[in-house]
Amino acid sequence: QVRLVESGGGLVQAGGSLRLSCVLSGRTASDYTMGWFRQAPGKEREFVAVVSWTGTVTNYAESVKGRFTVSRDNAKSAVYLQMYSLKPEDTANYYCVASFARAGVIPTLEGDYRYWGQGTQITVSS
Repeated sequence: QVRLVESGGGLVQAGGSLRLSCVLSGRTASDYTMGWFRQAPGKEREFVAVVSWTGTVTNYAESVKGRFTVSRDNAKSAVYLQMYSLKPEDTANYYCVASFARAGVIPTLEGDYRYWGQGTQITVSS
C-alpha cells in the first residue's frame, strides 16, 4: 500500500519562500507519477503541479507558473514543491498525490490520483 507523508508547511510572509517535501513508502516511487494539490478554506481542491516518474516532464496550474517548481528524487522516494514569491492566496492545505505511471499521461484531475497524503498547511500572511 502506498503511503505519502508531507512535510515543510508553515507560516510565511507574502513574498517569501517555502519548500514542501513528500516521501512515498510502501512501493517503488519511480513507478508513480507524483504531484501536489491544494485546498483553501471554503474552496474546492485544485491541482497545483505534477512531475512524471522520470522527473523530466512537469505541468503546473496557471496560478503558480513561474513561482513554483516541482521536482523529484526517486533515490529518496521523494517529490518536492519549491515555492517562491508566495501570495496570501496561496494559503491552503497542500496535498501530495501519486498515481501509477502510464506512458504519455501526466494527470491533472483530482480523480486521477488514487493516493493522497494527509496534507500540510501553508499560511501566507500579507
